[in-house]
Amino acid sequence: MIARIPTPAAPAAPYLAFLDALRSAGFRGEIARDHASRTVLATDNSIYQRLPQAAVFPLDADDVAKVAALMAEPRFRPIKLTPRGGGTGTNGQSLTDGVVVDLSRHMNRILEINVEERWVRVQAGVVKDQLNAALKPHGLFFAPELSTSNRATVGGMINTDASGQGSCTYGKTRDHVLELHSVLLGGERLHSQPLDDTTLDAACALPGRVGEVYRMAREIEETQGELIESTFPKLNRCLTGYDLAHLRDDEGRFNLNSVLCGAEGSLGYVVEAKLNVLPIPKYAVLVNVRYSSFMDALRDANALMAHKPLSIETVDSRVLMLAMQDIVWHSVAEYFPADPDKPTLGINLVEFCGDEPDEVNARVADFITHLRQDTSVERLGHTLAEGAAAVTRVYTMRKRSVGLLGNVEGEVRPQPFVEDTAVPPEQLADYIAEFRALLDGYGLTYGMFGHVDAGVLHVRPALDMKDPAQAALVKPISDAVAALTQRYGGLLWGEHGKGLRSEYVPAYFGELYPALQRLKGAFDPHNQLNPGKICTPPDSTEGLIKVNEAPLRGEHDRQIDERVWQNYGSAVHCNGNGACYNFDPDDAMCPSWKATRERVQSPKGRASLIREWLRLQGLAGVDVLAPVAAGPLQFLRTLPARWRNSRQGEDDFSHEVYDAMAGCLACKSCAGQCPIKVNVPEFRSRFLELYHRRYLRPLRDYLIGSLEFSLPLLAHLPRLYNALMGSRLVSTLLAERLGMVDSPTISDFDFRDTCRRFAVQTATPKRLAAMDESLRARSLILVQDAFTRYFETPLFAAFIELASRLGYRVLLAPYSANGKPLHVQGFLSAFARTARRNARRLQALAGFGIPLVGLDPAMTLVYRQEYAKLEGLDCPPVLLPQEWLAKALPNTAAGEAPTASYRLLAHCTEKTNATAATALWGQVFRQAGLHLTAQATGCCGMSGTYGHEARNMQSSRAIFAQSWEPALAREDAAEALATGYSCRSQTQRLRQQRLRHPIEALLEHCRARG
Repeated sequence: MIARIPTPAAPAAPYLAFLDALRSAGFRGEIARDHASRTVLATDNSIYQRLPQAAVFPLDADDVAKVAALMAEPRFRPIKLTPRGGGTGTNGQSLTDGVVVDLSRHMNRILEINVEERWVRVQAGVVKDQLNAALKPHGLFFAPELSTSNRATVGGMINTDASGQGSCTYGKTRDHVLELHSVLLGGERLHSQPLDDTTLDAACALPGRVGEVYRMAREIEETQGELIESTFPKLNRCLTGYDLAHLRDDEGRFNLNSVLCGAEGSLGYVVEAKLNVLPIPKYAVLVNVRYSSFMDALRDANALMAHKPLSIETVDSRVLMLAMQDIVWHSVAEYFPADPDKPTLGINLVEFCGDEPDEVNARVADFITHLRQDTSVERLGHTLAEGAAAVTRVYTMRKRSVGLLGNVEGEVRPQPFVEDTAVPPEQLADYIAEFRALLDGYGLTYGMFGHVDAGVLHVRPALDMKDPAQAALVKPISDAVAALTQRYGGLLWGEHGKGLRSEYVPAYFGELYPALQRLKGAFDPHNQLNPGKICTPPDSTEGLIKVNEAPLRGEHDRQIDERVWQNYGSAVHCNGNGACYNFDPDDAMCPSWKATRERVQSPKGRASLIREWLRLQGLAGVDVLAPVAAGPLQFLRTLPARWRNSRQGEDDFSHEVYDAMAGCLACKSCAGQCPIKVNVPEFRSRFLELYHRRYLRPLRDYLIGSLEFSLPLLAHLPRLYNALMGSRLVSTLLAERLGMVDSPTISDFDFRDTCRRFAVQTATPKRLAAMDESLRARSLILVQDAFTRYFETPLFAAFIELASRLGYRVLLAPYSANGKPLHVQGFLSAFARTARRNARRLQALAGFGIPLVGLDPAMTLVYRQEYAKLEGLDCPPVLLPQEWLAKALPNTAAGEAPTASYRLLAHCTEKTNATAATALWGQVFRQAGLHLTAQATGCCGMSGTYGHEARNMQSSRAIFAQSWEPALAREDAAEALATGYSCRSQTQRLRQQRLRHPIEALLEHCRARG
């Protein structure tokens, strides 16, 4: 039995007093003191881990002002606060042992779009891709491009002065900031924008902190000009944070935004921004150049830059190999043909764009001529990705590089701590040669990718951070890289901020560092705002946090038993890249995060919690891998203890973990889309099994787990069952006592008649053995699942009719429970028994060369995933319907115009875990003379029985409303087809609209042809 874990490390008393005073002051947002929220916010995408005292989630700028005003009171001067946006930083910028001020949950509105003047006003929590999605209909975009653009907030971009691909053309974030609204210590509001000298005089004359910061900034600009000129490098990336070199803009105006951009929240809270936006280029071509050596790719960049492309991105072979194993590779493989004799060890992605295709194509033609004539390096060839859609596909692969590097096999994994150095581009190849020699000297491997045109290469040395000896290398390597970078006239912090690498700031700025301290002192005299980063106030006794003093994730991870660590790899290897925080409602991952905006309700959140839970259980002496007896007798034997534990209302961290796991839809989108392959449904089921060895299960779990076994019996009396389920009394009892709502009805379709019409027989080894080879070649075995067989029997019959009309004989595999509901609810012992029994039955049918086909994707994919993880289980392949149809359906419509058009709303599990198979639907429809377009949609919010649980009703509706509701509301679109039973059920429930399965559309077409 697992141990009870009293809430560990409660917030310190001064912080509890501050939080109580904050609520009394009228703060309207949420205040989180629970260990779960603190644990999730203790990490970002860096190697560090700092447990905050609490987190607050302001509703608006007024709430932020209440926080800032309260912390300025003398009694709360020891309180430290740090703002947080998307939490995607690689250097611990938003990590704190004080209070996290999360500006992303509520302050995420786009306030104004001015198309004529090309600017927008947004709150700090707006995500970059969210903004660009709103701008796209107007032909505009917010330029700085990031690999994390689908979850990085504008506030976070401003606070790190973010930049990425295309920065040589478009610049950094600060180049597009027109005005900022910030809240300063004490609650004062600062509206910063370029000022002429007269307006600057007025600003300096203001009372309070606003006037003080303007006076200090002007004094530094006037007295330290020569030192600023000689200290700040003349690089595309310049220096992020406290950028004194740009206090005066090109027009001579004084602009305080130059120091606020990149300040990492150490000067104040940016709550709103007015941003410059640009026209979207109408045409783009990406030239993908392959090399036999990564150094050749780097050295070639200078010559390629002479052709003035928009950008040049580079990727090494390590990243490329990882991409080939990723979900996105099928969409870009054509651009990177493999040659076994000359492997590709480096690529350059060279983009040209403009509004006139002829002009862009002419530039590309000149560029290709250069590639063919120039022999200074060995190039293996090139391909062209033409048009926005193709270019986007390749860049999607490049964007996933950051996460992919964390998905290598083993414990030695690339780590971000010296990954964003910037040097003059002409020096990059020589610099990287020395960088590589430095890492080679330590015997380390590494991955490299980045913006070769800007002189920025992301280098991640591979270390096992659980090993103290390897973790100790972070400091000497950081020291050496900082010195090497400065020797080449570059920066250690070229793109991702300083964060917990700020100890190198004083040495870099030298005599100018005291000026930075005075500026910090004007904003934050008592070092309360994100302390320990960038610089400290002049009179502070606290120093900058040193690289080897910041707490590391590895220090916590090494407390987990190695056996447990290896066994829970799909959780503990989460590196915090935050891909699951994707804002896009039309992307499948992660529906519970999108519905709640609570980070504990995300794959990253759940992985963080299970990692902490495993650590604490181990410290309590519990072996979570120890075998435990199962069965009815064991259930009865432990019932009294579980009843007592549940009745006592124990203070147990396990309850917080349970709440996070209970919110998961088990859609498995994370298992397919996460670059690290974090698989929440897998470790969620394992947690639920362990949790319910100590605490009682709700009756609802038993009802769901037994569903596959009870349905065949209930199907004998469908009308009686449906009448009971439809009665108000039974519905009320189910909702209030069992927590189940909107129970589906059993179909009363005459399935026996279908079997008679199409001579469907039960598949048995004896019957299959009696068939000759020609008959077997024109047969298939249909594997039944409980949902389509009993709730959607007409669809099940439609597949039989379609296969029969195509000339195939359909045999039915005897009904046997698949076990998926058991797995989802954490009945893992029962699932294993069910799976083994079912696999044996399927195996008995599989030796005759007749394909097995399943209809529902969520149920069918269990045979490939959950079954495959059971030791010693041998399950034969079970095809999805489109996998069988792609081979069985004759291509009679080749060259003909499509006779009808449809759009496909694929099931989440299917499109994220069987991407290539999902794409086959388009091929199948083309073979039938039909047109099918895959429509991007998120989750429908049903996901098996999730949407039928009363506790999930609100989030289920919210998830449906985000993506499926608007997709189905389109009146000008083709008919929508859905592959998932859950999706069709949810649509019927919430829109009273019946969606057809693609099989039904194909059958209709087949009938029409006769």
